[in-house]
Amino acid sequence: MTIIPDTPSRLRLTPISRLAAGGRWRVEAMRSLREPVLLFFTQGQGRITIAGSTRAYGPNNTIFIPPGVMHGFDFAPRVQGSVVFFGRNHGLDLPTTPQMLRPRDPVSQKELAGILEAIQRELESHRSGSQKAAQHHLGLLGVWIDRQLERDRALETMPQRPGAAQRLAARYAALLERDFRSNRAVADYAEALGVTPTHLTRVCRATSGKGAHQILEDRILFEARRLLSETRLPVKDVAEMLGFNSAGYFTRAFQKNAGMTPSGFRKKPQAPVVPRD
Repeated sequence: MTIIPDTPSRLRLTPISRLAAGGRWRVEAMRSLREPVLLFFTQGQGRITIAGSTRAYGPNNTIFIPPGVMHGFDFAPRVQGSVVFFGRNHGLDLPTTPQMLRPRDPVSQKELAGILEAIQRELESHRSGSQKAAQHHLGLLGVWIDRQLERDRALETMPQRPGAAQRLAARYAALLERDFRSNRAVADYAEALGVTPTHLTRVCRATSGKGAHQILEDRILFEARRLLSETRLPVKDVAEMLGFNSAGYFTRAFQKNAGMTPSGFRKKPQAPVVPRD
């Protein structure tokens, strides 16, 4: 099956506010990337869903998301911060699970802000070696993440394991991310996870506020929007790639969710999420 790359492979940094440039589907809808991402919130608050569980975020929260992990977050105009897209060839030893960091001391917050400013400065520079310098600063960001994780572990006298509901939601999210193009229904995922569809839906609502079917539909239609806005694939090919039995069924499902047909969505100007290569 042909998979269309969703982001450039190079390092880049952009304001969080730009992620909302294309409307709700750019931020709240479930998606995953093929590269690590770090979100640094400096102002405002909201909720972020990662791997099937929803948590609150606020100022100075730093969230690391590995490749292939489904996520989406609530966005308000007052929310400010930065997003670091590491690129697929970053060459760093990074965490393999999502991490929500809360640097409590001003020194750690200032260090992070300084590293991000240095990355941005080099990326915008036209001097020789600027890309190499930006990659070195990215390496320092990796060190900063490691130190925060080490500090958090030292502060935890009794590390808490995720509960059964969070573990099931994470397993569903991982399975869905792998197979959402296969036209499998929630009942199929529930059977693979050894639970009933009703129990899976109840758990998803408890951990993320969304039912299992809504999460599945959300992920499929986010991919549909991405393919329609970033490729020239015919609508029937997009429908086939996403597991729909016919282009007509795909069109009806897309129109119900987006309020317009796939062709109409494609004709509508789309704001870019991040700078392109």
